[in-house]
Amino acid sequence: EPTVAQASLYREYQEKSERDMIDLAAGGATEGRLRMATLTQLLRLRQICCDPRLVSPNSPASHSSKLEALRELLAEAIDDGHRVLVFSQFTSLLALLRPELDEQDIGHCYLDGSMSAKQRQSEVDRFQNSPDIPLFLLSLKAGGTGLNLTGADTVVHLDPWWNPAVEAQATDRAHRIGQSRTVTSYKLICSGTVEEKVLALQDEKRALLAGVFEASDATSAKLSLTDLQSLLKG
Repeated sequence: EPTVAQASLYREYQEKSERDMIDLAAGGATEGRLRMATLTQLLRLRQICCDPRLVSPNSPASHSSKLEALRELLAEAIDDGHRVLVFSQFTSLLALLRPELDEQDIGHCYLDGSMSAKQRQSEVDRFQNSPDIPLFLLSLKAGGTGLNLTGADTVVHLDPWWNPAVEAQATDRAHRIGQSRTVTSYKLICSGTVEEKVLALQDEKRALLAGVFEASDATSAKLSLTDLQSLLKG
């Protein structure tokens, strides 16, 4: 469940989005422009689901129910001797997490798409060879392929990926040859939001959703404008 403040911010952006869409349509905007505007609004709503600070930097860290759930999950997993991969498509969200982990003295590795192949491999090796480091933060697209992370036995997806195959690829980093333990995977979903709606759409229109939320595919995605705009509504 989102926090009260998080839900309030979500509704505020949702209502603004609907007004903006009506104004754009009334002004004769093309379908292409409406589609891009809708995708931008959906991005904001998805960010609020993760952490209000991504759209409202002055929000307190306590306003994110998802990060609170993650804190509890990590504390329990680490206490029980598990090692955890945490994936997000938002590097800005991972950046908010890192100072908090440092403050709590929780050792962690980090990998995102801006790092060189050598830097990435260095972090992977550090995690694999350091049983005392319980946590690895990874951007989903950078950490989704080609990595062997059998040092971990727990995977957390902080935000749902609209293409389930990409999500599964990321989880498979811990399922590589050499993994001797059972791997547990968690997906954190903010209830009553666009995240739940997209999970429902995944089943109904799985193939169409595959690339909708990647900027490179946004303009050519086959999902109709009506489908996209339905995600914005309350």
